[in-house]
Amino acid sequence: MTANSTDISTSVFRLSPLIRITLLTLYVALTVPLPFLAEFTKAPTPPALLWLGISIGFVGLYAVLTERVIVDNQGIQITYSVWVPRFFRKGWSLSWSDVKSLKPRTTGQGGIVYYFVSHDGNAYLLPMRMAGFNRFVNYVQAKTGIDTTDVFPLAQPWMYVILFCCTLLLLLVDAWTINTAIIGNL
Repeated sequence: MTANSTDISTSVFRLSPLIRITLLTLYVALTVPLPFLAEFTKAPTPPALLWLGISIGFVGLYAVLTERVIVDNQGIQITYSVWVPRFFRKGWSLSWSDVKSLKPRTTGQGGIVYYFVSHDGNAYLLPMRMAGFNRFVNYVQAKTGIDTTDVFPLAQPWMYVILFCCTLLLLLVDAWTINTAIIGNL
């Protein structure tokens, strides 16, 4: 930030690498054994069709994980990589002058998410899974005057570390399962 706390340069916040790697690895761990098991059990769905579906799903998940949050003196913008079709994930933008408040909402699992509420009553989900989240909420506070001292990410990094470790264990089980399926087909 500059000497004037309300002037900010353009900053781009990307999804945390820990979250991206964890979710992509979990997807792989949950789906890759399926074609091998389909072949081993002589399932009616051909393994090639499962590989196609897994590939499409991986690209879709990766597309969602390309989310970027851009903040500058004018406002906030949520965008995705240029190769992601707008009908799939279109993002949004909101000028700082249109932000009326920041409202917390409880999720079904007991967490708290926040929404920007605009003067016309529309709600925009505050992105919470980015690297540099604390710096981001400081920008929000500087530009809107809304107190963000009690705004924390939905999930703490240690939660994703635990999920990643469990995913690695699942990959070991997957390796055993795939090995068993391949040997069973010999």
